[in-house]
Amino acid sequence: MPEQDEKRDYRGAEARRSAVQRRRDRIVAEIERNRRGEYWLPTWAMVAILLAIIAGWASLVIFA
Repeated sequence: MPEQDEKRDYRGAEARRSAVQRRRDRIVAEIERNRRGEYWLPTWAMVAILLAIIAGWASLVIFA
């Protein structure tokens, strides 16, 4: 029985490690795409959307 517990733990640890590695690989790939200019939403557009949300929230707080 102890051998089965060790194998189960190893598979769980290995699965977590591979999941972490896959996530790290996706993040690195995204950073590389962004550095090449392959992003789908420009930074200025994200800033404009954020400012619109903040302005809308502030107007609700001030005028309500």
